[in-house]
Amino acid sequence: MKELRDFINKCEEEGELHRIKAEVDWNLELSHIAKLNEERKGPALLFENVKGYDIPVLTSAFTTPRRLAIGLGMPLNYSMCDMARAWMKLTTKQLIKPVVVDSGPVCEMVLEGADVDIEALPVPFFYPLDGGRFVGTAVYLVTQDKETDWINLGTYRMQIHDRNHCGIQIIKGKHSDFHFNQHKKDGTKMPAAAVIGADAVHFLVSSTLVSAQIDEYDIISTLRGEPCEVFKSDLTGLLLPANAEIILEGYVDPKDLREEGPFGEYTGYYSGAKGEEWPKQVLHIQRILRRKKPIFWATTVGKPITDTHMIQSLNRTATLWTDLENMKVPGIKSVYIPAESTGRFWAIVSVEQKYPGHSNHAGNAVIATTTGHYGLKGVIVVDHDIPADDWDRVMWALSVRYDPKRDTQIIDRGRSTPLDPALPIDARQIVSRVILDACTPYEWERKPVEIFLDENVKNKVLSRWKEYGFDDWDAAICK
Repeated sequence: MKELRDFINKCEEEGELHRIKAEVDWNLELSHIAKLNEERKGPALLFENVKGYDIPVLTSAFTTPRRLAIGLGMPLNYSMCDMARAWMKLTTKQLIKPVVVDSGPVCEMVLEGADVDIEALPVPFFYPLDGGRFVGTAVYLVTQDKETDWINLGTYRMQIHDRNHCGIQIIKGKHSDFHFNQHKKDGTKMPAAAVIGADAVHFLVSSTLVSAQIDEYDIISTLRGEPCEVFKSDLTGLLLPANAEIILEGYVDPKDLREEGPFGEYTGYYSGAKGEEWPKQVLHIQRILRRKKPIFWATTVGKPITDTHMIQSLNRTATLWTDLENMKVPGIKSVYIPAESTGRFWAIVSVEQKYPGHSNHAGNAVIATTTGHYGLKGVIVVDHDIPADDWDRVMWALSVRYDPKRDTQIIDRGRSTPLDPALPIDARQIVSRVILDACTPYEWERKPVEIFLDENVKNKVLSRWKEYGFDDWDAAICK
């Protein structure tokens, strides 16, 4: 897949896309249809008749593992852990560089000067108390390091201020913030470009916690198994995706910071009330590159589970697993950051213990990783017989293998996210953390004896399953 349209076409082939032809208002109606559809685990939606616009809007792209597998080009029966494992194995090998081309479909139309107008895009108004329309939800910002030429793709929310300005919430410590601070120090404007509607893997990777000095284009190419196509902009000098739908090009002026928000965030709470949060960067849009008939991509964000949470669950699970692999932590069998935790705040690790304190080693390693050091509140460690994404068995382990006094560690200080509503608005830089070790201690000589079915009898029962009046689906569940 080279472009968003390939993903849409594949979803339609697999019965995973619904086209809405009735007129739908961009003001709340579109987002409410999408959110209600997501809560019932419905298909991806393509709104073909948005009131006042002739540009369709895609939502709910990644609300199921099956559509994430479509986007990644992986087997459609893969679980979240299966996809994360495959991601880890690919990205711990030699990375593939992008290929530079002269141009691409995104350059079909070039709008400059008075023709620059982001209000001409069908940008939804998502939630009742939002501070405006957010052009950037399924979007990424391209910036570049002044010293090393390292290119970062980062997903940040973007609110429309007017026809050629949109706010960008670049949280302190994010990689674009590194680049912004270089320009702030030098008193120069930072070249930047917001990309809407690139190949599905672009959005997955741009919202991932990739280590500093690693280009996300390399990760995208590696996951795809071939170089992604980029071109060098004659305006900003940045490498941009040739097959995107829309690109907003311009610069960020360190002297121009503005209030924005509120916005209904992935935590399920509003953030960004004016006067309560730091002023945000602004993208000054000098040029819009777009296809003649583009598709606008949006995500509802809001309470779990939306495609934002599924994306965060997958890519953070994958990068956490990659981090642990690169740290050479032995015995890691599976890793999972649940979408229900907003894809961020809790991690589960399954480990095959090989020495006393091994499970504790794994838990502490998680919070020392690039992925785990930011925003994570808790780690649950389970034995290797329990898959990290098997919630029923994880809860069982917490009930029968975990002792609160012996197996709980509280870490007082860790890096937090300013979007965490559990923390007071003026103290969101630091959060405490907990490690719950739900493993039977390795060093116990006398371990509890676990119950297992007799394998011979189990196989006999399964062979006669239909005789008992059950269907094959039930038999598969029992295996």
